[in-house]
Amino acid sequence: MSKRKESGNTKNKKSLLIIFLISTLLMIGGAGYLIYSVALLDTVENLLRLVGSIVLVFICLLLILFGIRFLRKSKKVKFFIVIILMLVIAFGGFFVARFIGNVYGTLASISDTDGYTTYSSSIVALKDSSANDIDDIDKSSVIGITSDKNSIDGYEIPQEIIKDNNLKNEVKEYDNQLDEINDLLSGEIDYAFLPTNYSVMYASMEGYEDLKDKTKIVYTQTKKVKDKKENNSTKPITEPFTILLMGVDSEKEGIENSTFNGDSLMLLTFNPETLSTTMLSIPRDSYVPIACFAGQRKNKITHAAWKGESCMIDTIQNFLDVKIDYYVKINFKGVVKLVDALGGVQVDVPYNLCEQNSNREWGNNTVYIEKGLQNLNGEQALAFARNRHPNPGKCSSKWTDYTSNDFIRGEHQQEVVTALLDKIKDVRSIDTINNLLDTIGSNMTTNMSTSQILSLYNVFKDIMAKSGDGSITDALGIQRLKLNGYDARIVDYGGTNLSLYNFVLYDDSVKAVSNAMKENLGLKKTKVIKSFSFDVNTPYEEEVIGAKVTGKKSLVQLPSFVGETLSYAQSYCSSHGIKVNVKGGNGYIISQSVPAGANVEDVSSITLTAGGNTSSSTSSSSSSSSSSSSSTNSKKEDEDNGTNSETGSGSSGEVDGSDDGKQEGGSTSTVDPTDPEVGGPDGPSTEVEEDS
Repeated sequence: MSKRKESGNTKNKKSLLIIFLISTLLMIGGAGYLIYSVALLDTVENLLRLVGSIVLVFICLLLILFGIRFLRKSKKVKFFIVIILMLVIAFGGFFVARFIGNVYGTLASISDTDGYTTYSSSIVALKDSSANDIDDIDKSSVIGITSDKNSIDGYEIPQEIIKDNNLKNEVKEYDNQLDEINDLLSGEIDYAFLPTNYSVMYASMEGYEDLKDKTKIVYTQTKKVKDKKENNSTKPITEPFTILLMGVDSEKEGIENSTFNGDSLMLLTFNPETLSTTMLSIPRDSYVPIACFAGQRKNKITHAAWKGESCMIDTIQNFLDVKIDYYVKINFKGVVKLVDALGGVQVDVPYNLCEQNSNREWGNNTVYIEKGLQNLNGEQALAFARNRHPNPGKCSSKWTDYTSNDFIRGEHQQEVVTALLDKIKDVRSIDTINNLLDTIGSNMTTNMSTSQILSLYNVFKDIMAKSGDGSITDALGIQRLKLNGYDARIVDYGGTNLSLYNFVLYDDSVKAVSNAMKENLGLKKTKVIKSFSFDVNTPYEEEVIGAKVTGKKSLVQLPSFVGETLSYAQSYCSSHGIKVNVKGGNGYIISQSVPAGANVEDVSSITLTAGGNTSSSTSSSSSSSSSSSSSTNSKKEDEDNGTNSETGSGSSGEVDGSDDGKQEGGSTSTVDPTDPEVGGPDGPSTEVEEDS
């Protein structure tokens, strides 16, 4: 019996030893995985991570020692308590490590420090075309392509498509993408190589709102290209920094399929020492020098997006004179998921409104929002942030009885952003955090490194401590900024050659906004207000820096010379540094090559066709002078057209609602003589590089 008992005890001990060894290995694996994952969280609670790792190692060693001791003394109860604790550490460690790994993986996925941009080009056909794939394209068909060899999605990728698919079709080149689209719509060409996001690019331009409904994509090819210019910043988060929020549009899910269209631009400065923030929404139609256009030709800032985020960043840096340290691109569809993951955001809606949904669909998909303080879901929050027109053609009067514009839309976007910040503060659920991580990972990208993103933890902790039970936005002390300017219709000479609505910024307003940002960044000494006055009977109104600043109107537009004397036109052009080429005689002008309404800064030369004898001559404008008779004639035309011949200014015509109605936040321009035709008989000059 004793031998059998001894044999049974030996087997028992072997079984317990195997259990102990397996448990020990699992514990070491779980603890090691956890320590490794925690080590990835660079700059986050460094002391706590170090102490926690040391304590965990110490506990593991103690459990191993106690396990061996209890195993030798056959104290099974205590032994199994040790085993249970080992398994808790093992599986708990794996669970927590996996969660940390998920967080780190998401942050690493949105960190785009490699400097690659994905471009996409498509073959586009009319909606009723029989072709649904590249193999369906008939060899006799004509395909349009841009002539700009520097365009990756307009020329480079199309050339690769032609080569890879052995297309033998006739290819027609265009200097202007809009001309290519027009020829496709009119049937002059059968197909067109266009950026895949073409319908989004031109959706806000007059006459192209329903481009998506008239066309379809037959074939698409993408290409990842290394950016020539690095947009990464080495500035630590502990120093004051700037961050540009850029909204991108897409009909599909995910940031990879999104299109940066430049419609939503918000520039923030943040000082981590004072926790002070400035917030500026940049109007999409702001008329500024575009960094990547030839000669930095001025245009509405949204068109800088056609050349990518690098062009947009450089453009904003140049006109505001503030370096942009970081940028974040957010897919609009991601906003819907983000808000829904948080259970909605609380916003005080000022009026009833209607808007298309995240897929840009109306009809049964129209999003309706009633006036009042309420919790908006994802679709409603996006509609509120997007809306800038009453849309009377889409909804009944109940939903269209209000006034809106790009400035109001910018304010709404800021409200949604601040509401999101306040809601994130209250997140406690692991499931909610996981949903947020999934949404952020697929719908956001930034030039911040993973380490820089993790550094924001310490900033957020300080903000949370300061906010207490209050809102995060109150703790941040957000100073709102606003650019002021005036409306003008300007011929996009050298670009689309269309007469487009623009919002011309006052230089002094730009300077005031720039100075406010520099003060918050510590680049400029803050002006201390030593005294102020107030009236208890007057409601407090928050100061918005730059909003009421005006100044001299700097825009000078080319007037119409038709009906003027040649000497007057030559004198005007001479005073603005424009070379004049003359066709025809020496009488009154009957046509001009550059359309009225163009910015004189864009015009280096002009061909004027004059009546009289038929001899052709060329003269330098510097050698001509204005006669008194031409001045009298000029004055007469001024009275007829309501313009000022010396400045090319006049009463602004009505701004169309599709390429982007008048900004009601600014004053009305008096710089546009008429709503001119684009070009005279000779057509507009193409000396300036196209931007489309």
